[in-house]
Order: sequence, then C-alpha cells, then structure tokens
Amino acid sequence: MNPGFVTSTSLSEVVGQALEISLRGTDELLPQDEWVRKLQRSEATGAPLRIKLGLDPTAPDIHIGHTVVLNKMRQLQDLGHTVIFLIGDFTTTIGDPSGRNSTRPPLTREQIEANAQTYYKQASLVLDPSKTEIRYNSEWSDPLGARGMIQLAAKYTVARMMERDDFSKRFKAGQSISVHEFLYPLMQGYDSVALKSDLELGGTDQKFNLLVGRHLQQEYGQEPQCILTMPLLEGLDGVEKMSKSKNNYIGISEAPNTMFAKVLSISDTLMWRWYTLLSFKSLAEIAALKAEVEAGRNPKDAKVALAKEITARFHSAAAAEAAEQDFIHRSKGGVPDEIPEVALSGAPLGIAQLLKQAGLAPSTSEGNRLIDGGGVRVDSAVVSDKALKLPAGSYVVQVGKRKFAKVTLS
Repeated sequence: MNPGFVTSTSLSEVVGQALEISLRGTDELLPQDEWVRKLQRSEATGAPLRIKLGLDPTAPDIHIGHTVVLNKMRQLQDLGHTVIFLIGDFTTTIGDPSGRNSTRPPLTREQIEANAQTYYKQASLVLDPSKTEIRYNSEWSDPLGARGMIQLAAKYTVARMMERDDFSKRFKAGQSISVHEFLYPLMQGYDSVALKSDLELGGTDQKFNLLVGRHLQQEYGQEPQCILTMPLLEGLDGVEKMSKSKNNYIGISEAPNTMFAKVLSISDTLMWRWYTLLSFKSLAEIAALKAEVEAGRNPKDAKVALAKEITARFHSAAAAEAAEQDFIHRSKGGVPDEIPEVALSGAPLGIAQLLKQAGLAPSTSEGNRLIDGGGVRVDSAVVSDKALKLPAGSYVVQVGKRKFAKVTLS
C-alpha cells in the first residue's frame, strides 16, 4: 500500500476515477495523499495539473517497453490534464548515471539532435499531439551559466547525493564517480522547477532523480511535485526486462505482421501483465475478459485482441486487421491437418536448439543455416533472427515446405 493512502470512499467520483487510473499498473505513487489533494483542487478550480515526463534522446528508436510510461501519460492526458513531453537535450550531454556501475560517456550534440528528431514523432503514436506541450531542457539549463549552476548545487548536499544506490555501491567498491554525474539529478530536478510540475513520471530506476525534483521545488518556494514510477516491462521471454540487447523486444516501427505475430508469441500469463501496462482497455474490461478465459474461453482470443490493439496503435486499424488475416491465412493454409507433437523443456529455448531437439534439423548449425535461408517459420512468421529465444508455450514450427511440428515448450 502506498504511503499516505487515501480511501476512495471519501472522494468524489471524478477524483476517485482519476486516482484509480493513476494507480493502474503503478509501482509507486508518492505521496498519494498529496496527489489526491492536487486532484481535488483541479476538480474544484477547473485548472489542469501539469504532468511531466522527461526522456533523454540517447538512441534513435524506442520499443513498446518504453511506452509503458507514455501510456500512463496518455491516460492522465485523457482526464484533461496538461502533459509535458520534455526532451532532455541538455541532460543528455551529462549522461544519466542511473543504474550504471561506471561513468556514462555523454553523447555529442550531433548525436543528440539526430535522436531527438525521431523521439517525439514516435511518442506521438501514444500521446495526443494536439494536447501535448513539447519542451527542451536546454531552454532554461543553458542560460543558468556557471553562477547559476553553483547556486543550484548549493541546494543539495553531498551526503544526500551519496544515498543514491548506484553512487554508494560504486563508492564502496572503489569505482570512480565523476563530479559531473552529481549534476545530472540536480539538472533533472531543476526541470521540475522550471516547468512547475505537479507530477513527474518515470521508470522505477528514476525514483531518486524524481525525489530530487521534489526537494528543489521546495527550495525554490514551489509546491513539490508528486512522483509516479512505472515498472519495467518484461520482454517476449517473460523473464528479462524488454531490451534490444536481449532480443526480447517489439520495436514500435516494426512491420505490422511482425508486431502482431510477436505479441501472439508471448505466454498466456505474461499477456495479462501486458494488458495492464500496455492496453487502453479499462480495468473492468480486462477483468471481464480474464473471467471469460478462466471460464473456458480460448486465451488466444484475448491475445489476438491485444495484438490487434497494439498493432493498430503504432500502425492503423486496417493494418492490424490485415495482419490478423495474414496470420490466419498462413496458419490455416500452410499447415497440414496432422503434424507431429513434441514436448520440450528448458524455456526460454534458442530457436536453433529447438529445431534440433524437435527433430526438424540434424544440428544447431544446420538450424542456423536454415534460418539464414529464410526457411524457418514459427506460427507462420518467418524467423530471421538466430538469437531468438522462445518462452514457454505452444508453437507450430515449420522448416521448408514439408517439415512441421507442434512444439509445446515448458
């Protein structure tokens, strides 16, 4: 239960609904009682709250794991609040040390500008562009100058900074910490001062930085922001957080058919987690759908609905419909009525190893050769990545035109 918990029975319908939406899938909402008071004030005055999300353009593309926080922003945006999409073009020159065990090299101005060009375009696939305020933190950070930076640094102590987990671990391990790394949470916190933020969102790894924003707002005589942290989304394997380096991701710019097929590849258990964090369906709708599945409805129906929703968001409803029809066509048209059934263990299992164990390839090296030649399909989708690992579940695996197996992986 969050600190400062407020019972919904004492709230108006509008505020109660806003609190429920705020808490959906949330890791922490701090302090919850202050957020309720902000919502009540907004309802009474009609003035929207200012909700901030800052992203550093450290890479040109984002995957759907990054959209978990954007989804929360959209939910709050739909309640009528002001959403501020902050591009950290200044803070990126410092380099965020969050979760790092070594100094992070800053990007060049050219790299930052190139990445920033695509960031908002991609975020607009989730946020409503007509209701989104776009800002760059160089607006107020560059004019600070040396004098302003020193004055800002005077508002936070080294002792407080060393309470940060990654800093304290590196210090105890004798690993270097550069002075400029202390400036990152200060500058991110100063963003909240400049924007007069009521609520700042971030992943669980950003909690320290968000709390610095609260502290600095108080130092500057402002009402402190509340903070809301969202969990990190598990990837296709259902184990590790979604990451390109772990090859368990869905890029938001991937082709509709690929995106649709990848969503269908997740486990039935992970599907409900994704519904909570990625779907725009209400919690009541999701609960009703889950009850139907528990009562005997095929869970694939729910997974198809999720795949269509996600594909439509990043492409179009027509593209999602076409992806579904393509999947159905491939599933029905290319698979014989009777195929061998194989039970394997060791999920998540690499695709080449799976081919070998299922008797579809004599060796993993031959399996990799077949993949390179485009001759391997999983649930009718061509496998192009030899590093693919399949999580627990059932799959129709095809090699060439005639070899098939229904593989149940546990």
